Amino acid sequence: MRYILLFWALPMGLFWGWYLLSYHDMHFGLLFLSRSVHDFAFGFYGNLLGIDPATIPPLVARACVVDTVLIFAIYAFRKRREIAAWWNARSVAMSPAPEVGQAPPAE
Repeated sequence: MRYILLFWALPMGLFWGWYLLSYHDMHFGLLFLSRSVHDFAFGFYGNLLGIDPATIPPLVARACVVDTVLIFAIYAFRKRREIAAWWNARSVAMSPAPEVGQAPPAE
């Protein structure tokens, strides 16, 4: 599962890192981080898909959110026993302890 998380997080980090750096034109002398390459890439995909290039980043963001929810849902399903044990231990620890000298609650 850690490989899935690695192969999910690495492309997400690379894409969003490139997107934010190129959107704000912080290119550090590298052409692929420039705003011109950013505009070219989204213009190219916009022409290829036949949609306005300005609508592509929100679509990509929505797809990333859906993928993230799906990956973590699969991870939570695989770790459901550990999560349930943690939740039960947490709820027991969070329950108020009876004060000294107080009778236990009547059932």
